Amino acid sequence: MSGRLKLILASGSPRRLQLLQQAGIEPDHLCPVDADETPARGEAPRTLAKRLAREKAELAVENASRTPELQGCLILAADTVVALGRRILPKAEMLDQASTSLRLLSGRSHRVYTGITLVTPKGAFRHRLVETRVRFKRLSREEIEAYLASGEWRGKAGGYAIQGLAGAFVVKLVGSYTNVVGLPVHETVSLLAGEGYPVYFNWVNRT
Repeated sequence: MSGRLKLILASGSPRRLQLLQQAGIEPDHLCPVDADETPARGEAPRTLAKRLAREKAELAVENASRTPELQGCLILAADTVVALGRRILPKAEMLDQASTSLRLLSGRSHRVYTGITLVTPKGAFRHRLVETRVRFKRLSREEIEAYLASGEWRGKAGGYAIQGLAGAFVVKLVGSYTNVVGLPVHETVSLLAGEGYPVYFNWVNRT
C-alpha cells in the first residue's frame, strides 16, 4: 500500500469514533466486529478487557484479509469493562440490569478498564490496558429512577454514560476520563504515533 498509513476502527461505538475525531483522527474504515463478551468463569475484569480487545482485533484482521482495500491498514480495537471489585458489571440492555448496576455503584468506588489492541500492517499486535477509578455519590431512589427513565444507560458498561447525565453522579475520578467514556485518547494516540500513523496530519489543516 502506497501513501500514508490507513486506519480501520474495529468498533461500531459512536463514542470511540467521536473520541478519535476529538484527537484529530478520522478512521479510513469503520469495521465493527461481533465478539462474545461473556466473561469466563472466574475471569478478572482487567483480563477480560485485554482478552476481548485482542479477540476483536483478530476478528477484524480476518475480515480485512477478505477485502483487498482493507489490507495493509492499521487495525484498532478496544473493549471497556466496568467492575466493582472482581464483579464485572454488564453492558446494560435491560432496565433491571441498569437498575442493579446503579444501586451497586451508589456511594462506592469502582474501576473502569479499557483494553486496546493495535494491529500493524505486518501483523504485529500492540496492547495497552488503562485503568480509571471512579467514585459515585450516594444515589437517591429518585435519582436512580430519573436516570433509568432517561434511557441513557442502554448499551453502556455498568449502566451509565459518564459523558452524559451520569456525570452528575461522579464525586471523584482518578485516571483517564476518556477511558471511562470508552477509549483512552492519550494511550491510543501514543500507540498510533509509535507505529508511524500520521496522528497530527489533520491538526495542521484545521481552521
